[in-house]
Amino acid sequence: MVKRIEFSRTGGPEVLEFVDAPLVEPQAGEVRIRHQAVGLNFIDIYFRTGLYPVPSLPSGLGTEGAGVVEAVGDGVEHLAVGDRVAYAQGPLGAYAEQHVVPADKVVALPDGVDGETAAASMLKGLTVQYLLRQTYRLEGSETILFHAAAGGVGSIACQWARALGVKLIGTVSSPEKAALARENGAWATIDYTREDVVERVRELTDGAMCDVVYDSVGKDTWETSLDCLKKRGLMVSFGNASGPVEGVNIGILNQKGALYVTRPSLNGYADTRERLESMCADLFAMLESGQVKIDIAQRFPLAEAGKAQEALAGRLTTGSTILVP
Repeated sequence: MVKRIEFSRTGGPEVLEFVDAPLVEPQAGEVRIRHQAVGLNFIDIYFRTGLYPVPSLPSGLGTEGAGVVEAVGDGVEHLAVGDRVAYAQGPLGAYAEQHVVPADKVVALPDGVDGETAAASMLKGLTVQYLLRQTYRLEGSETILFHAAAGGVGSIACQWARALGVKLIGTVSSPEKAALARENGAWATIDYTREDVVERVRELTDGAMCDVVYDSVGKDTWETSLDCLKKRGLMVSFGNASGPVEGVNIGILNQKGALYVTRPSLNGYADTRERLESMCADLFAMLESGQVKIDIAQRFPLAEAGKAQEALAGRLTTGSTILVP
């Protein structure tokens, strides 16, 4: 038996239960991983609340973890028992001591990346990789706006943008988070609780506005984000922390300057083994070079996953958060 978090109905953190589950053997093309650490991400809350449907109930939770391969199914050649590995696109159930994952979603960790760092950065780091290097390939001359710049994804984005020579303007909710974002490489910050975001962007850019806006907040910031773009700028909506963007009149994109909009996801970019390996190589190179450092600001025991999600949803966290089995 292994311990895991599961839920039998959707709702608040109280629906999460810490239970015993049978130890599952990997089938062909799968590996079983004993977790050193598990990543905490906003998408986990989307599944728990029902915003994103789960295949069936009761359900496990979590899609990201790192640890050691305990067992290997038939046909798996690139991994062996004892390998240090990580994944960010596993089937639901990463909130557990051990988890069975398709081997083609699992990558071996280089010596310079430890398990906790991997669990805290795989989903977030690969998200930043596709946002900054694929959704819009930043070259260094751009000015961008990145919401939630002191969070897990934002902290990595600030550092990666600095390495590229990009001017990143980050939105934050407190002076402390503003200081953290600037420390991580943000060119400028805007405290949206005290400042008008659009007007501040206009001041910072001398009226030129932004080439790209990266928005993981959703409905609360949709209009603001569009208003921060220059003509023919790109709006990248990649999350729904405040709820999904709905009822959009596409004509508004024309009215605000012939804007572009996209709604990407990690699964939409890391959709083949070749692409996943290429993206991981890029991320691991940034981590090993020290240009991106992962701040694991919160650690929670696996049994306290509900408390960890409450802290994340309540904007009480900075950097990355992990669950420790």
